[in-house]
Amino acid sequence: MEEVKHSYNETDIQVLEGLDPVRKRPGMYIGSTDTRGLHHLVTEVVDNSIDEALAGYCTHIKVEILEDGAVRVTDNGRGIPTGIHPTEGRSAVEVVLTKLHAGGKFGNGGYKISGGLHGVGVSCVNALSEWLVAEVKQNGKIHRVRFNRGIAERPLSVVGDTDETGTIVTFYPDAEIFETLEFNYESIKSRLRELAYLNKGLTIEIADMRVEPEKREVFCYEGGIVSFVESLNKTKETIFENVIYFDAKYVDSEIEVAMQYNDSYSDTILTFANNINTEEGGTHLEGFKSALSKVINEYGTRMGILKGADKLSGEDVREGLTAVISVKLAEPQFEGQTKTKLGNSSMRTAVSKGVTEGFGTYLEEHPREAKELILKTITAQRAREAARAARETARRKSALESTTLPGKLADCTDKTPANCEIYLVEGDSAGGSAKQGRDRRFQAILPLRGKILNVEKARLHKVLENEEIKAMITAFGCGINTDYDESKLRYDRIICMTDADVDGSHIRILMLTFFFRFMRPLIENGHVYIAQPPLYKLSKGKQEHYFYDDDALNKFYEENGRKGWDLQRYKGLGEMNPDQLFDTTMDPKTRTLLKVTMEDAIAADELFTILMGEQPELRRQFIEENAKLVEELDI
Repeated sequence: MEEVKHSYNETDIQVLEGLDPVRKRPGMYIGSTDTRGLHHLVTEVVDNSIDEALAGYCTHIKVEILEDGAVRVTDNGRGIPTGIHPTEGRSAVEVVLTKLHAGGKFGNGGYKISGGLHGVGVSCVNALSEWLVAEVKQNGKIHRVRFNRGIAERPLSVVGDTDETGTIVTFYPDAEIFETLEFNYESIKSRLRELAYLNKGLTIEIADMRVEPEKREVFCYEGGIVSFVESLNKTKETIFENVIYFDAKYVDSEIEVAMQYNDSYSDTILTFANNINTEEGGTHLEGFKSALSKVINEYGTRMGILKGADKLSGEDVREGLTAVISVKLAEPQFEGQTKTKLGNSSMRTAVSKGVTEGFGTYLEEHPREAKELILKTITAQRAREAARAARETARRKSALESTTLPGKLADCTDKTPANCEIYLVEGDSAGGSAKQGRDRRFQAILPLRGKILNVEKARLHKVLENEEIKAMITAFGCGINTDYDESKLRYDRIICMTDADVDGSHIRILMLTFFFRFMRPLIENGHVYIAQPPLYKLSKGKQEHYFYDDDALNKFYEENGRKGWDLQRYKGLGEMNPDQLFDTTMDPKTRTLLKVTMEDAIAADELFTILMGEQPELRRQFIEENAKLVEELDI
């Protein structure tokens, strides 16, 4: 990005609103107070550092999970301004950290392009932390201020000398606000790695000091989003060796696109606006899709590969495509259910123009690859026609539109979808326990026999022939792929309930892969969950305790001594009687459900491709890296 040439000081900080409402209604500001909301705190602090990188001043960001569970974020940017704010009468650091919408991103001041605008600011992190310490290295001095639940102990003060610049924010989340205070290293790592891909050359470091020896990883990608696409495709067989890349700069925005085709039957297109993952897409995605179809159709016709009225659809030209689209713009407008859909109409035009020129040039300069790509899309078109015919046949056989539900489905009595949930249960034994133990008013049970089809290597007409998949499609009622209709979904919650063993894991991944490939809105709109059955039961006389992981069991042993307790390890859901299964895994008052996000689905898809794909070296590497983690294996 072009550097901001003017000054950035206390006069650039504009105050829009006070901080008081945040602690009263935290969900309004960070989405939730569960683990997702907890991790959003880290994102907000890191966003400030990323904005400094976008402005051309920060080259290194470090995120550390400290031994006591606090998080420290360090950058080498210019540092939050430390001068006295002209209207607030306090240091700009205190203003930024105690006023909800105070910062250099609202006028023509500090930042030209900012990702932080999407969020709620570091002030919310301060308000929702038991304590927060901000240190700013600036003008040869180290400045420091400490807050307790958003209130400064004393004004910003100088505590030392330095020849560096930058900001260090350390915070400990408030137990009065959050359901859990346990930061997940992998979740934070995933987001930081994504940010490193999106900001070419920026070094981002993560460390976890809670473990011995401490974990530490560094991400820096000189290839930027080209490296991102290479990573997404590392488990796939690619059609062309090199990633196609092009960019374009406009007055108030810039776009970057990296894309590469593989031999799979579905597409993976990730879109970002100012480093924010726009999971719901938006105008930049629309511009990309329309231009991609237009460019390929025009080239194919001009070269005589497409004849007469032949026209490739968007589905055809995107089959097997992996792409990352990253746009940066001055005034992003976010819409949609979760505010992750870009609404700026100018970006539709900008991305369409960039793709038309950039991808069009690539095809002209690479005629062999271009011809191969057109032929691949024609094959996709023929397969799509076969799938359409299969869908029509399936409809006639009542697989997609039948009002006759599967015979093995034990449906619930309530017919209001918002109240209802369906459990996808592995096998007849567990299905029997679940049917007897459930609350039949709102809980439906669909037993699945054996492993469902691996949809990763199957076209739609093959998928529709699988009995277990047909049963799910009919039970859900909402259709699949382009026929998907959310208004017809019969259950608000679709819960995968499988055994806590290797087979159960495999079946769960197969289910998630199917949803990800053919019913993606189920995941995007938060309808898919994973049940958490207990692994152990301890009993002594009339006392019974259930444990969902080894750590909880060991902690109980430490606090009570092992003697006298009878330990049972559940290897399958069918080993529990109906009452036990309901009490531990299905009762809304006591159960734990994990909501599946798009990040989870992408990870499951990647893992499945490694384990079931055609690259044995990746499978061997995975087994070598993870074999030491397995202590007890059920086969």
